[in-house]
Amino acid sequence: MINPRIGRDTPVIVQGASGRAGRLHSRLMRDYGTRLVGGISRQMERSDLDGIPLFPDCGTAVAATGAVASVALVGAMQLLDAMREAIAAGIRYIVTPTEGAPVHDMLEAQRIVRAAGAVWVGPSTPGMAVPGEAKLGFLPDDSLLPGTLGIMSKSGTLSYEAGYRLARRGVGQSVWVGVGGDPVKGTRFADLVPFYAADSRTEALLMIGEIGGHEEEDLAAALRAQSFPKPVFALIAGRSAPEGVTMGHAGALTHGNHGTFATKRAALEGAGVTVCSSLDEMVERILQRTK
Repeated sequence: MINPRIGRDTPVIVQGASGRAGRLHSRLMRDYGTRLVGGISRQMERSDLDGIPLFPDCGTAVAATGAVASVALVGAMQLLDAMREAIAAGIRYIVTPTEGAPVHDMLEAQRIVRAAGAVWVGPSTPGMAVPGEAKLGFLPDDSLLPGTLGIMSKSGTLSYEAGYRLARRGVGQSVWVGVGGDPVKGTRFADLVPFYAADSRTEALLMIGEIGGHEEEDLAAALRAQSFPKPVFALIAGRSAPEGVTMGHAGALTHGNHGTFATKRAALEGAGVTVCSSLDEMVERILQRTK
């Protein structure tokens, strides 16, 4: 079972810490409360980044800090090598926000991660978080509030808005996972069903999906197979998208009778999911069931 529950004691490193994105988000994660114990910098022009120790490679960093999680803020063509290095060093949680990663590289990354028994969130993800404890990636603080609603989402931006609106109404999150929108990824919606079903701190679940692919239909099948015992809500982006126009993420492709808004809605409702037509409706439906 994939278990994405990190905590305030989880030691984390950042690969690509000396780059522009690495410097910014290392500080933001640390300021949020994430236990950031080191960064990886190939240049090693300095020994630390605002008090965060820098290391030349993951092996050295893990040996010195005991890190078990990494956020890889590297370019698309460097991502596979960064993931190989992290897994070889013993990293067991890896978050990869990088967009545009080659599909063949990600197939190899998927094989490596599965063989190691690690948890991979990404690519093309804003990250994951246990609000009030730690975040890996760049989920906005204003959208994070400790609570009992699990969130899993393909869309970063839409999930930020959903989390923000719910937080303003007093509904917080237990574990938030941005699965990303690429066709080949580390964690899919269906993979998270056993965790959310068993997690005592999750009382309801929100899935934010989109047209294209079959991940939402697979989620519906997993919910039925699990006899999922908690309320599930869904918001699916792309309802008004015109046919024949390429939109959204790399995984947002429709195939015949699969991947459309209608097929996703039918599959989810058949599994007992409350499918919402707008953010406003989503907030009100969740408030009705969780307050």
